[in-house]
Amino acid sequence: MTEAQTPAGTGATFTPFRYPAFRAIWVANLTSNLGSMIQSVAAAWLMTDLTSSHRMIALVQASSTLPIMLFGVFAGAIADNFDRRRVMLCAQLGMLVVSAALALMDWAGQITPWLLLGFTLSVGIGTALNSPAWQASVRQQVGRADLPQAIALNTISFNLARCVGPALGGMLISLWNVSLAFAVNAVSYVALIVVLLRWKPGHSAPERTPMLTAIGTGLRFCAGSPPIRRVLLRGLTLGFGVAGYQALIPAVVRGPLHGSEIDYGLLLGLFGIGSIGAALFIGRARRRFGTEAVIAAAMLAFIAAQLLLASAHSLIAAAPATLIAGAGWVTGMTSINVVMQMRSPEAILGRCLSIYQAVTFGGMALGAWAWGTLADATSLATALHGAALFLLIGMAALRRWAPLPAPTTQVTQNAP
Repeated sequence: MTEAQTPAGTGATFTPFRYPAFRAIWVANLTSNLGSMIQSVAAAWLMTDLTSSHRMIALVQASSTLPIMLFGVFAGAIADNFDRRRVMLCAQLGMLVVSAALALMDWAGQITPWLLLGFTLSVGIGTALNSPAWQASVRQQVGRADLPQAIALNTISFNLARCVGPALGGMLISLWNVSLAFAVNAVSYVALIVVLLRWKPGHSAPERTPMLTAIGTGLRFCAGSPPIRRVLLRGLTLGFGVAGYQALIPAVVRGPLHGSEIDYGLLLGLFGIGSIGAALFIGRARRRFGTEAVIAAAMLAFIAAQLLLASAHSLIAAAPATLIAGAGWVTGMTSINVVMQMRSPEAILGRCLSIYQAVTFGGMALGAWAWGTLADATSLATALHGAALFLLIGMAALRRWAPLPAPTTQVTQNAP
């Protein structure tokens, strides 16, 4: 499978599907995302069986995102120094092995809370290695004019999996146990591995530089660019604030909602439906209202979602919160990602994206720990109210003192 030449982009949402490489990778990635959602549900629900600590339950979310903060910058340098396709292959193979080992350990009844966190941390390391290479490779799959649409479609892929994966995960757990869900995730990596083996991007080998030198170049560029600094600050704030919802929803379903694993999966599925609905209109909304207004709408959506979830005492009452949260999630994260991609030079794109992800997902990991700790010390409702208040203050402060830069198509500028 080689890269195909297609006409210039039209800006339409589905134009990137005209590229064979993008189309094949998108479908395979959808399968992999579906498996990841199934495993995410299984791990979070298993932790509610293993312990009643809100902090330990929240740490399942933190353990999957913390590696992106700790190792993401190194992963970005790797993505810029080595063949991105091979980097993705190594990451996918590693996650397959870890997921298979997790399934076997749970089937044998050997999983403890800390061992579960260790496995989710290991999968997170694979995600940290894969993500910068995967995001930077989008430019090798589509034309530059279609890049924003390709990013949005990749977001839709993730959220399509979010619609089906959680409910399917809940069904697998109820029919058998979490070990079956973990095994299904291990198998889901195979499709993407096969597609990556067949993909021939047809680009020259990257010029390699020493790892620390490469990392230093990326850090200096991001630190020295005022627009990039503002993007990173937005990612950190949004990640820390939304972690209240993301990390505590398993405890809310198990506790105040008195729900089952199927109820948990259904709520996460509604989150995905809200995400897809918003993703179809994000580009149009940014062009009409501007990126700043769209980001503000995303933060207001999450504020409303966390307030609704804090007061919910039934599945029906919690359903609107998950739909709103899904729409806010994809609107905020996709908009910030587009600005980061369009503002980053090609030569250090992997490093810039990895720094952005390290900051954003690091904020989510720290937020998961903070809101989980607050929930243990007070209550789930207090923690969710605190996360909503943080987002409200952050939105007002950042709009005044750190306005988000507009995206630019000048992505070939030289790095310092």
